Amino acid sequence: MHIQSENACFGGVQGVYTHASNATRTDMTFGLFLPEEAREGPVPLLWYLSGLTCTHENAMTKAGAQSWAAEHGIALVFPDTSPRGPGVADDEAYDLGQGAGFYVNATEPPWSQHFRMWDYITEDLPELLFNHFALDPERQSITGHSMGGHGALTIGMTLPERFCSISAFAPICHPTASDWGQKQLTAYLGDDQDAWEAHDAVFLMRERGFDGPMLVDTGTKDQFIDLLMPETLMQEVGQKRQQAIMRLQPGYDHSYFFVQSFMEEHVAFHAEALYG
Repeated sequence: MHIQSENACFGGVQGVYTHASNATRTDMTFGLFLPEEAREGPVPLLWYLSGLTCTHENAMTKAGAQSWAAEHGIALVFPDTSPRGPGVADDEAYDLGQGAGFYVNATEPPWSQHFRMWDYITEDLPELLFNHFALDPERQSITGHSMGGHGALTIGMTLPERFCSISAFAPICHPTASDWGQKQLTAYLGDDQDAWEAHDAVFLMRERGFDGPMLVDTGTKDQFIDLLMPETLMQEVGQKRQQAIMRLQPGYDHSYFFVQSFMEEHVAFHAEALYG
């Protein structure tokens, strides 16, 4: 692991690190905020998964999460959204390829060689984090924005024993029925739609749900709301009688201004679960 930078931040440290990933077979970069309490012992960890076109840096610098995490003594990890590099497959479109990993393990060429973001987030990066930093593996929660909200919901519901709580900002809720999903799942996983359902929050809610608290915010002025389809997840939450807070926030769009506006509430929501 290579330290790119470490800066004092709200009494703790905001670091950026690069490591060789076994999952993607590339170098990967992530940001990690450690609160002051990490100097004394392991602290809870909140995962933040970013959306299309983002790197580790977007949420780290734009989401305003560190101040609230420091207040609650919680660490934050900001992974990248895909493998990158000259030998990594890519596409001219912004919503496929580098910057658009969709948190799945690709099975189709040319993506299958490196695009194994599910394993990276659930196996590879956790092993590194808990071996090298003062983090408590028994206290983890997960959140994300847009494509990252999709990842937070699907990973959280698939690994309920790992996460104390799930939240999402403007998540892609039903990718198997959306242009933000059908295109990418076809490219990465092929035409077998049964394989897609494991990466669709609507199907996972219907079949599994989540034994813990869940919070989802979407803006009513979100310019991509027809692609996000929050109403489909709301319907399944009702049918499942899932413990969840599903909110449509009036006037907010898809930007990081929206994320900033509700970050304090999301971090406090996770803190209650992580310390409860």
